[in-house]
Amino acid sequence: MEISPFPFLNQEEISHLYSLFQDIDSSTLATNSNAYLKRRRKDGEEDESGWKNIKSGNNNSVMSDILSSLILLDEEEKQEYQQWAIESQLDKAALDWNHKQKVTAMNDYRSDLETHFSDLDEMDHTRTKRARRAASEVAAAAAVTETALASSESSGPGGGGSGQQQQHRRLWVKDRSKDWWDMCNHPDFPEEEFRKEFRMSKATFDLICMELDSAVTKKNTMLRDAIPVRQRIAVCIWRLATGEPLRLVSKRFGLGISTCHKLVLEVCSAIKNVLMQKFVQWPDEEKMKMIKGEFESMSGVPNVGGSVYTTHVPIIAPKVNVSAYYNKKHTERHQKTSYSMTVQGVVDSKGVFTDVCIGYPGSMPDDKVLEESALFKRASRGDLKNVWLVGNSGLPLMDWVLVPYTHQNLTWTQHNFNEKIGDIQKVSKEAFARLKGRWSCLQKRAEVKLQDLPAVLGACCVLHNICEMRNEEMDPELKVDIFDDDMIPENSLRSVGAIQARDHIAHNLLHHAGLAGTSSR
Repeated sequence: MEISPFPFLNQEEISHLYSLFQDIDSSTLATNSNAYLKRRRKDGEEDESGWKNIKSGNNNSVMSDILSSLILLDEEEKQEYQQWAIESQLDKAALDWNHKQKVTAMNDYRSDLETHFSDLDEMDHTRTKRARRAASEVAAAAAVTETALASSESSGPGGGGSGQQQQHRRLWVKDRSKDWWDMCNHPDFPEEEFRKEFRMSKATFDLICMELDSAVTKKNTMLRDAIPVRQRIAVCIWRLATGEPLRLVSKRFGLGISTCHKLVLEVCSAIKNVLMQKFVQWPDEEKMKMIKGEFESMSGVPNVGGSVYTTHVPIIAPKVNVSAYYNKKHTERHQKTSYSMTVQGVVDSKGVFTDVCIGYPGSMPDDKVLEESALFKRASRGDLKNVWLVGNSGLPLMDWVLVPYTHQNLTWTQHNFNEKIGDIQKVSKEAFARLKGRWSCLQKRAEVKLQDLPAVLGACCVLHNICEMRNEEMDPELKVDIFDDDMIPENSLRSVGAIQARDHIAHNLLHHAGLAGTSSR
């Protein structure tokens, strides 16, 4: 099949066709417009005549549609509610079933535990009965053996009387070596070695044993012999002096660990209750007059009856009221959380304690400890008239407490006064250094309960006084350094009269006593 070529029109033909199409379109548009206008007029007349009928029909159909929609919504809501109720019942049934299963499991577990513990109780009861039966059999056998031996000795040749019985080993006592203590307790044991072990001479140790004999003596029992008084006291003193753990104390003295711990507490309580009132006494009038003279000859400050100092003893963190025993200063110094208990002491010119206050928590500042002490109550009653107690800057200036100047830019008079007060304060500070050096247990965290610690600290103070009164020399290697944790109290000046009295003393020290520029240190 061939494709014939398309004949293209020329310019004149195109112009003729364009004019022809233009005439046809204009005539067609005019005809269509007239027809459309006529039809609209006719439709308008018909619409006006039928509008009233359509309007009334539309209102009825709208109301019926609304009612049917409301009915459908109500039905859907009822169906949803019924479905929700069914699901809720199913969930409740599932929860009830789970609860019953859990209750059943717990009851089964409880019954199993009760059965287990009842079995354990029965086993313990059986074991106890067996142990008692075995003990009674052994005791009976020992009694029979002892009777047989006694009868054989009394009836045999050369046998003694019925009062002489064969010595036998006691029951319930583990065989431990006491060689070390027997060596120390021997009269030939060197004095220097004894002093090194117990921080005192044999004579001082014998004095303590004599003073405590009635308080620590125990009677023998049928099962064991009582530990001798000297060994009891030696266990306590060696433990306080060395601070060694109880297992080493047990090894040294041939006793059980729990026995050593019990002995330490019993002897410390006896020392505190029996010897403290005898060796830690507030000086009487004559003794106070002598102390004042010794302090005045030392520093030039008149009417000084004692030097006050407060130190801290480290303890293990207590189980109750931990924050009260938290020691902020020690924690900052050692970079380790520290807890402590305070020991406040007043010493005479020789470093002997005349008053001690033990047991307040380490978070209390020095001035609060002083206010809670019996010393403060004694001063409040007026028993410290004409007596100065010299303290450090951690205490307030009062009518009976003399402290150094703490403000800036001191005058020469005030500076000189502080030096003299420092000489007196040095006495109590060195006394506490000897206390901690001689009794090394005070340098470590105490391994006793919080309620038992005051008895241990009180015993150390009493033993310190006994050694100081008897001029017991301490090894220089045992000397320790005491750090001042002074905190200037909020109200450091509590008496106008004391302020004037301190200024008067400072003036006399510089201008009248002829002590300017001197120091006894």
